[in-house]
Amino acid sequence: GIKNVTMNEPFFVGHFPEEPVMPGVLIVEAIAQCSGILVLGTVPDPENYSTYFMKIDGAKFKRKVVPGDTLQFEIQLLEPIRRGVAVVEGKAFVGETLACEAVMMAQIVKNKQKTEQK
Repeated sequence: GIKNVTMNEPFFVGHFPEEPVMPGVLIVEAIAQCSGILVLGTVPDPENYSTYFMKIDGAKFKRKVVPGDTLQFEIQLLEPIRRGVAVVEGKAFVGETLACEAVMMAQIVKNKQKTEQK
């Protein structure tokens, strides 16, 4: 996955006005969303499923992410998906430099089917 970080992002207003830095929690969320795409690619009808965080381990922030940076996400499954549980390692890079890494566990859950309205 790729994320172009621009000054237009609303979080930069308060984080921080004189020294804009992308919040680490949003970098982790971006890794999680890319992980969800990878994991849902393993089910035959991914539009009927969602992934939910169960655990985040070893999150490390190695470099500030600032406006003008492009984040590139690399995600890999660490073990086969069992009972709908996926364990992934995600890394976010700016160029060749590692900016953030984490190991995440997520549950794959079938979405509730909406009943047709008459």
